[in-house]
Amino acid sequence: MNERADVLVIGGGAVGACAAYYLVRAGLSVTLVEKGELASGCSGANAGLIVPSHSVPMANPRTRRLAFKGLFHPQSPLRIRVRPDFDLLLWLWRFHRSCSAQKMRAGMGALCKLNHASLKLWKDLIKNENLACGFQQKGWLIVYKKEKAFREALEDRELLQSYGIKAEIFDGRKTLDFCPFLLPEISGGVFYPEDAHLDPARFVSALAERLRDLGVTIYPQTEVRSFESTNSKLTVVRTNRGDFRPENVVLAAGAWSSSLAKKIGMNLPLQPAKGYVISTRLPDNFPSFPLYLSEAKVAITPLEDSLRIAGALEFEGMDFKVRKKGVSRILNFSQDYLKQTGSHDILAVSSGLRPCTPDGLPFISRHPELPNLIVATGHGMLGITLAPVTGKLVSQIVRDEAPCVDLNPFRLFRFC
Repeated sequence: MNERADVLVIGGGAVGACAAYYLVRAGLSVTLVEKGELASGCSGANAGLIVPSHSVPMANPRTRRLAFKGLFHPQSPLRIRVRPDFDLLLWLWRFHRSCSAQKMRAGMGALCKLNHASLKLWKDLIKNENLACGFQQKGWLIVYKKEKAFREALEDRELLQSYGIKAEIFDGRKTLDFCPFLLPEISGGVFYPEDAHLDPARFVSALAERLRDLGVTIYPQTEVRSFESTNSKLTVVRTNRGDFRPENVVLAAGAWSSSLAKKIGMNLPLQPAKGYVISTRLPDNFPSFPLYLSEAKVAITPLEDSLRIAGALEFEGMDFKVRKKGVSRILNFSQDYLKQTGSHDILAVSSGLRPCTPDGLPFISRHPELPNLIVATGHGMLGITLAPVTGKLVSQIVRDEAPCVDLNPFRLFRFC
């Protein structure tokens, strides 16, 4: 194999598939490679949420407190296994520096703009391509047990509303009236009516079929092994299935982007954060909208024939192992909020690695020293939400068009 194309996309998750879509729609020839099967990473193992309301970056003062707690408390939803790893320690220091209230507000403004643009693209993409993936815009209810957490949420809501994100505030009684499936010990809730959900693996599969119809060549089970560059340009991408010689390369490999970047001589500050996804029988009369159990950090999404329960952030390196304690922790948290979860009828359990940056903002950027390399990764828990706008921006970067969103907050070397 010695294949040429205008663009080679590395990564077969939601972000890579969307990048391929907008690139081919712009008239470019596109090849996509994926080290496993499409959506085999966290694009398949997630809650399937499209949530512009989730625009508070992970780097914020409350998450920093939770991360510190996770160093010592085995039941914390955010756990960090400290180990002699310089990249992790540097990442933690940068995360700490990014958690100020001022930087959080700046990051929130950038994410809100990105999320607004992505939600519009989501609706256009589903409608124009008729993708069968269970897309529904039913809103998202965030539930709080503790009064303190509820009060803090109201502060976030005011900031989000200043950026145009709509929200409805419910006290405890109104929350229970709105969602009778909850247990009575609820202080309040915030409902975001514009949020949506879908089956993420079905979305990637449906979009891949459309990509093939549009002429995109897709190679699963194709692992990138090395790169060659000449005169400040990537010229060859070597894989286990042969060489590719594209004009442009898009690195959209999620948690694997960091190790691939090192093959180019680039230290990409990403850390993989493992989350678990538990699929259970869909209980009778479960609400048609997703829930987020705030203190537990657990998202619960009703799909067509199952209930998807997703939670935990475990910083343990490139470790996919599903631990019974982690799964039990999520189910126990869920049972503190819900009358039933179907946890006695588990259909499947999986894990996925979320690619996390120190400041909670993704990288969407052209490499300044290798201008035919575009990096699109680091979306954390927002990979599904931000996939369309990231794909659109990648297409605009490749074609040297004005971006639909200011890219400065997402530049590649912002930590240098």
